Amino acid sequence: MRTNMAAAADTVFRTGHMMKVAGVLVLSLASVFAVQRDNFRSCDNVGYCKRHRALQPGSASFVVDVESMKLHPTSVSLEVLDRKSSVKFVLYIFSLKDNTFRVRLKELKPLRRRYEPPLGDVLLQHPEGEEFRYNGQSGSKLTFSRGTSRVVVTVDPLRIDFYSNDDPVISINSQGLLKFEHTRKKPEASEENPPDEQQEGAGEGVKEEEQKTEDEEPDLWEETFKSFTDSKPLGPTSVGVDISFPGVEHVYGIPEHADNLALKTTKSTDPYRLFNLDVFEYELYNPMALYGSVPVMLAHNEKRTVGVFWLNAAETWVDISSNVADKSIFSNLADFVTGNNEIPQTDTHWFSEGGNIDVFLMLGPGPKDVFRQYSVLTGTTPLPPLFSISYHQCRWNYNDQDDVRTVDENFDKFDIPYDVIWLDIEHTDGKRYFTWDATKFPSSVEMLRNISSKGRKMVTIVDPHLKRDENYQVYKEAREQGLLVKNKDDGDFDGWCWPGSSSWPDFLEEHVRTWWANKFALSEYVGSDLSLYVWNDMNEPSVFNAPEVTMPRDLKHLGGWENREVHNVYGMLVHAATMEGLLKRTNYQERAFVLTRAFFAGTQRTSAVWTGDNMGEWSHLKISNPMIMSLNLVGITFSGADVGGFFRNPDNELLTRWYQAGAFQPFFRAHAHLDTKRREPYLLPEENVNIIRAAIRSRYSFLPYWYTVFASSEKDGAAVMRPLWVEFPKERATFGIDDNYMVGSALLVRPVTEQGATSAIVYFPGADEIWYDVETYQTYKGQQQVNVDAPLSKIPVFQRGGSIIPRKMRPRRSSTLMFDDPFTLIVALDSKQEASGQLYVDDYHSFSYRDGAFGLVSYTFSHHKLHSHVENAETRYTTKEWLERVVIVGLPHEPRKVTLHHSGQTDELTYSFDSAMKALTIRKPGTNILQKWTISLH
Repeated sequence: MRTNMAAAADTVFRTGHMMKVAGVLVLSLASVFAVQRDNFRSCDNVGYCKRHRALQPGSASFVVDVESMKLHPTSVSLEVLDRKSSVKFVLYIFSLKDNTFRVRLKELKPLRRRYEPPLGDVLLQHPEGEEFRYNGQSGSKLTFSRGTSRVVVTVDPLRIDFYSNDDPVISINSQGLLKFEHTRKKPEASEENPPDEQQEGAGEGVKEEEQKTEDEEPDLWEETFKSFTDSKPLGPTSVGVDISFPGVEHVYGIPEHADNLALKTTKSTDPYRLFNLDVFEYELYNPMALYGSVPVMLAHNEKRTVGVFWLNAAETWVDISSNVADKSIFSNLADFVTGNNEIPQTDTHWFSEGGNIDVFLMLGPGPKDVFRQYSVLTGTTPLPPLFSISYHQCRWNYNDQDDVRTVDENFDKFDIPYDVIWLDIEHTDGKRYFTWDATKFPSSVEMLRNISSKGRKMVTIVDPHLKRDENYQVYKEAREQGLLVKNKDDGDFDGWCWPGSSSWPDFLEEHVRTWWANKFALSEYVGSDLSLYVWNDMNEPSVFNAPEVTMPRDLKHLGGWENREVHNVYGMLVHAATMEGLLKRTNYQERAFVLTRAFFAGTQRTSAVWTGDNMGEWSHLKISNPMIMSLNLVGITFSGADVGGFFRNPDNELLTRWYQAGAFQPFFRAHAHLDTKRREPYLLPEENVNIIRAAIRSRYSFLPYWYTVFASSEKDGAAVMRPLWVEFPKERATFGIDDNYMVGSALLVRPVTEQGATSAIVYFPGADEIWYDVETYQTYKGQQQVNVDAPLSKIPVFQRGGSIIPRKMRPRRSSTLMFDDPFTLIVALDSKQEASGQLYVDDYHSFSYRDGAFGLVSYTFSHHKLHSHVENAETRYTTKEWLERVVIVGLPHEPRKVTLHHSGQTDELTYSFDSAMKALTIRKPGTNILQKWTISLH
């Protein structure tokens, strides 16, 4: 035990984590120190990063062999020579449907295959092509076109420019930073075969002095970080190229970073890093890597939005700089000239440790077009079950069944709704996942049924590390069946995580994912039932005693890949397998819920995401908004941050403000560290309890709107929590704003994130827009900045004039109990006295909606009439939900009477009018929500 404790203590002191070994709790240093930067590599610690960053503009020496061109109906291939190494490559340009292109660069004759994510893991399928034509060669330029798009390939040096309506929108290798480290054999140091001698596969005709200079670099074949040595038997395999956006000053995306929404220049910092890592108490406003990686960037100006998807699962870095564009490539200069006659341009430089160059270019032209184009490639967020977009109560840890019962009863006692209660790692038998601590949770099924009797659910944590214990059946199976990730010497990898000595299933293999999914069957996960859902944490994966607290790069996966090549997809495949297991439980009839910390492109298909181990500080509340928006921009729409912060003890004001913010973010969960004081909302002073209750109830009242927005997003991939510029793409004042945002297209939210604030600065976009305070109906004109009152009891939320929002106003203990409750329609009139909106309804929990069992209702108000129209009138779906109330705001005068026309009859309705608020409240139309009707104001 002394040996284990010593190892655990060493792990703790090097990683800052908490562990339990042999039943003894070892406390972390997390509460003492912030992130330990020296635990994580900077670009200066990474050989290939230094090599790519050291490139000077124009240093690339790639030339196209025009004679090698092969034309196909939807693509072209060209051989490319690197004159420095004499290695040949093949360039593919694919014309894809919906204004999208794909560019791939691979070695013509590699020594070994490079990793490319199999279809279905990241990409849904082979993207469908669209015919384009070769327009011929003019000088050193080859031109291809389709519709209003044009691709120009410069032969020497290689450069690719994409045009839309004759405007340049994206350029590849315009800075000449293309670098592709070809596969090679390690030189053997001997008289017959000195290190500088050309090796097979390194390219014919390499100049001796060039090969010697490269091979003498110390980090090509082995690299050391702190006390860890990374063997690199395959040598250097990195790839990189510059991608420029002429006419653009603002770029967004490439999460996850705790930074502003609009990405900043990295000239004086490290590049933005994409490498899934467990970074507790992460720092703010820097480009350090965090838990997940989505290599997607959006570039936006007043004319258009374009997107780039860098399909690479290895560690990736992105440098950003602002420059002046090459005016000679603009056909319509006047459209881009600014006051000082300079044309802005944002240059980015992307480089990864392995893989090929594989880039998708999405040409918009609008932000919602880019969302759709990206969703065609990697999918959308399936419509979540209603309980999952409600309020979640979590803590590390609820101690036992009595604790769970007490928390549940107190929420009822204080009349605070919630839908899900969570259990962290302490609920297990010694950190053995898929098990229960028999002392603390002796009757887990009974506990689950007590919770579900109120319409509530439970989530338990299931991490991917398996305790190395021959008496632990899950580990024993994985070891015996050969399902575990290997070390560089081909033995099962043994690392440290919460249980102590642990191993990890190799989720890159489909048969391993199937094995894992089967573990969620009720017969396998003994003590669970269908009301239990799952949280995958530590799936970067986190390894306490390894370099950068994650898997060493030279570990081997069962398919022969080194971890360095596939690292960023591991966590996504964990939660994909988990979701598959939960769906299997009901034979794919019921929707499920999974939360993940690690993620990659495509994660949105199988999991919600949270922003990890944040701190209970005002700065972390503030940063949660741009972090979640950044995730939404790249398809991960079901995302949120721990309310209250995971670490530390927020004061009552901060906790209250955080609940208000969380109530208007897509994923709404409170969570707290084991060392923090208990902070369930009912434990606060009465004033704070009342305000938090109101915030949570507000979330529940808006659930019909959230659900409708999520239903729409499943179809087109649109962001749920949107930057203002997504809705107002031509309004330059919105481009840098990340403390105001939209929920869908109709709600403007400005969370209060400053201590002691009793007001908040709100930017109201849109020159002709009217915005209504959702509580008071006070109006604000668009295209102005206003300091609005925001005492502690208020979160500034505004409904857009011209919108109709469905709500449910009856407070309940959980969303399940609201299924048949009536609706209230809030009709906010615009300057033309018009409005429109939609309501989506189904059974809120099953997949029947995919077979047509849903209702989609459109509402329009014009000429003093409110119309309801069922878009899918042929639906076989029926519901008991009905219309209880209509509130029309922005109405200048009280009508003489209000009538309802439906089913061939006309009824007069009762109403009241508030002349101060200009609000008309119509009571009890009483029609079923799927019935066609018209309400007329006379």
